[in-house]
Amino acid sequence: MTRSSRTVTPLSISVVIPTFRREAALRDTIADVLKQEYPQFEVIVVDQTADHEPETDRYLQDLSDGGKIAWYRVNWASLPGARNYAVRRATGDIIVFIDDDVQLEPHYLETHARNYRDRPEVGAVAGRVFDRMKLADSGGALKIEDLPPEAMDPGIAWYHIDLVHTIKPQQVLSARGCNMSFRRELFDKFGLHFDERYRGSAVREESDFCLQFRKTNRQIWYDPDASLIHLGEETGGCHDIGTKSVQYQITFYHNHFFLGLHNLTLGQCLRFFAKLFDCHVLGHPPCNKSGSPLKIVVRFGFYKLGLLKAMKTWVQSLWDDGQIYSRQDELYQLPR
Repeated sequence: MTRSSRTVTPLSISVVIPTFRREAALRDTIADVLKQEYPQFEVIVVDQTADHEPETDRYLQDLSDGGKIAWYRVNWASLPGARNYAVRRATGDIIVFIDDDVQLEPHYLETHARNYRDRPEVGAVAGRVFDRMKLADSGGALKIEDLPPEAMDPGIAWYHIDLVHTIKPQQVLSARGCNMSFRRELFDKFGLHFDERYRGSAVREESDFCLQFRKTNRQIWYDPDASLIHLGEETGGCHDIGTKSVQYQITFYHNHFFLGLHNLTLGQCLRFFAKLFDCHVLGHPPCNKSGSPLKIVVRFGFYKLGLLKAMKTWVQSLWDDGQIYSRQDELYQLPR
């Protein structure tokens, strides 16, 4: 039998959708997943919403009863916790993570899967995100071929990785959490998990995971064809605090500082924290924030509070792995 005549079994896929206080956008996201042309996939919805609108409840219950989705309801809200919960229940060869407010083309899963076929060096795929806010800020005309070398430098990469405007496939250091996939076997083989100490909107939780992913010696491959539209709904998602609230600002800096303390060398940390100050406190590009002295002073206050809280979290990590929500799961202690 020739190679071309062999029947190739497709890689099975688990699509994971963590959700929190989303209604119509969640229903539309699931509908797009169920329209996928890919031959073998499951849908796992980890629902952190206490009470849905009746229409959403009926929709999810009907799909669950019909075996079209696996619908899990939990009584806590944590994006990394929800990802871990789903990983322990996923059966696919590939795990695809998407947000609960995205739009997909019918070939979306196929574009992720094709990167893993006959390419053992690829352990993860980062997809392109058509982010409406960022595209609007750039005017929609910006196109990037090759990311700069700085995009592979863990100390400053976060200000140079652009998975919105980049149009050329290439190796990258990290993915965006609303559009990424991984070989499931690597979670067990290398003890990978998402760190549940990332709070609030959980900003940088996927960055932390991708830095941990380096120990697999597999590539994270960026495929612009594995694209989706991220709606960026203002309500719901993975947190219930406004972006202008004090709590959000403190957790924003906490998460950035903890990313550095948890993963980087001293030199990398110093460069990262300096860039964080320059961009988010002083407001220089690419952040382009107000240069008002009063606002700079306020942002510096959040910066210092975030650093102190991150140092506390980091010290506690010496004896506590931070898997707060996973420890509530009966599968956490059981072999898979």
